[in-house]
Amino acid sequence: MSVLEPRDAEVTAPREDIAAHVPADVPAEGVLGRTYRALSIGIVSVVLLIAFEATAVGTAMPVAARELHGIPLYAFAFSAYFTTSLFAMVLSGQWADRRGPLAPLATGIGAFGAGLLLSGTAAGMWTFILGRAVQGVGGGLVIVALYVVIGRAYPERIRPGIMAGFSAAWIVPSVVGPLASGTVTEHLGWRWVFVGIPVLILLPLGLALPAIRRMAGGAADAEAAAEPFDRRRIRLALGISAGAGLLQYAGQELRWVSLVPAVAGAALLVPAVRGLLPRGTVRAERGLPAVILLRGISAGSFIVAESFVPLMLVTQRGLSPTMAGLSLAAGGLTWALGSYVLARPRLEPHRGALMVVGMVLVTLAIVAAPSVLIEAVPVWTLAVVWGVGCFGMGMVIASTSVLLLKLSAPQEAGANSAALQISDGLSNALLLAVGGAAFAALGGGSVGAAAHGAVGSGTATAHPGAFAVVFLPMAAVALVGVWVATRVRTDP
Repeated sequence: MSVLEPRDAEVTAPREDIAAHVPADVPAEGVLGRTYRALSIGIVSVVLLIAFEATAVGTAMPVAARELHGIPLYAFAFSAYFTTSLFAMVLSGQWADRRGPLAPLATGIGAFGAGLLLSGTAAGMWTFILGRAVQGVGGGLVIVALYVVIGRAYPERIRPGIMAGFSAAWIVPSVVGPLASGTVTEHLGWRWVFVGIPVLILLPLGLALPAIRRMAGGAADAEAAAEPFDRRRIRLALGISAGAGLLQYAGQELRWVSLVPAVAGAALLVPAVRGLLPRGTVRAERGLPAVILLRGISAGSFIVAESFVPLMLVTQRGLSPTMAGLSLAAGGLTWALGSYVLARPRLEPHRGALMVVGMVLVTLAIVAAPSVLIEAVPVWTLAVVWGVGCFGMGMVIASTSVLLLKLSAPQEAGANSAALQISDGLSNALLLAVGGAAFAALGGGSVGAAAHGAVGSGTATAHPGAFAVVFLPMAAVALVGVWVATRVRTDP
């Protein structure tokens, strides 16, 4: 049964442990026990690579676009990664379900490195964008394959621990990445940021791939004949990628002509989403559909709000870009702490209730963040507020990953993991497009000028309402997530 078909109570009920390859005589081992040590270090290194790329490359991107005379195409450097990764997620899910996660993971790591090298050696902006698109293919293949590896190689009781490890892998890159990237860009040039990261690929390849081949290689049912790829899902994947790309393009400028790509994008996106996500996702049906919807709501609302925090601090409170970025650094630590808390076995019976608490914390953080627009409110309160929100996100995001694997049959782990990542990435893009349009409509267009004046003078020309109109709707979306979180468990 695939995610395209109806899901009855048997499919959405919790599954037994699917780590068939794990020896039965080592029940007390954790994620760093002898059986799992090489695999755990290897796959966490893969996440570390992706995290460092996300934080470091973003810092070097403006300089790269300027030197390549590609400022008008700047947004496409981000959208190219996103649109190709959506397609690759679906492809990776089918590939991993039918042939095992080893091949898509190895291919993804290779494509990720090749894309970085292509962008780092680009002579023009379109070549740079092509490299970002190749990176997106690699990233989409890798992230879904990793979920399948976890579902097959780790017993259910220690999966929360490896998910907490994923969150912890973002701590160092979130703090060190921007500073290291800025230093390298300033003294050696932006190309070294892109060309240097692929060296990190050697460690994940050396540690993870042999362990994956031994513990999670091959199809879920080794005796069954390999099924052909679902061509309909491949077409839907192309539709969701093209539709998301058109909507992102339409959201760049507030012009009537932008309605044409917007309508075309929606026409492609709606049927693709309905076909690729489990039935009942939009209605938040109890169990797996609610888990996948919650992932999109939580990630979309929080990440979109977070993307405007540094800009708000620079233009409205006069902080330097470095200080504005560092105000969010503690969030990486509290995010990992939230994941660690929910990884404790004794809290497993309370996971559903704690996810609701986590979404409440996320909602409160988004509501409270724009309070720094008031001059009497100390700037440091933003760091505290956002740390609390990141703690809530750590509780929610790690738990959606754990529950997804628990509610998925072995032969569906890839497809369902792809659906989870699609919900995450698509919500980010759509909510960012909506928030960005509202931001521009209320005077956000003057932020570019304000960013230069605010750093030196402490004054800003952008209207504070342009920021409030982003945070408050995102808080409303997060509040809906509080209700959805009550429906993630299969028990009433």
